Amino acid sequence: MSVVEVKDLSFAYAGNEVRVIQSLTFSVEEQAIVGILGASGSGKSTLLRLIAGLETPCEGSIAIAGRTVVDARTFVLPEHRGVGMVFQDYGLFPHLTVAQNITFGLHRLTRVQRQQRLQEMADLVQLQGYEGRFPHELSGGQQQRVALARALAPQPTILLMDEPFSNLDAALKQSIRQELRDILRRAKMTCLLVTHDEQDVEAICDRTVRLS
Repeated sequence: MSVVEVKDLSFAYAGNEVRVIQSLTFSVEEQAIVGILGASGSGKSTLLRLIAGLETPCEGSIAIAGRTVVDARTFVLPEHRGVGMVFQDYGLFPHLTVAQNITFGLHRLTRVQRQQRLQEMADLVQLQGYEGRFPHELSGGQQQRVALARALAPQPTILLMDEPFSNLDAALKQSIRQELRDILRRAKMTCLLVTHDEQDVEAICDRTVRLS
């Protein structure tokens, strides 16, 4: 079963006739980790924003879990798409603890349910005992795991990751790549991962979509 289906997708920024993405078609199978690889300016991050609903395509369609979320007649709001996103800078709230960051998007759950989900996520990303710390008290790798836990906590259909290793030094990258792959496998999560680094794709992804 395809979790994401992109068909004939095209996009250009307002006032610009040159299309960043032109007639792109691909699909992502359930629990697959797919790398989006390409040079700067090839539209990698834009593609994630289109899937998340933060941009609107000129043409084409996107379906998530069999439901069309955008085409010529349809536009589903980002919060109703079942998409989790980890940004390049992680986007953690500096004034909130690890626990508060992870549970930030769980306001519809009861207090007991939120606490249970927090513990599940802390166990998944191996941050037990760090719940009371603030982002500035964590290493780069730990911050990334908090951002990952926050994105996974609402149980999205698909996780989008934009250059997740760009803020990590080279020495950390190898171990963090393996950690990320293990976490995604344990969570049984379908993931699209944007990168410009072939080694990221080789270490983590099942296959690659190349943008030029």
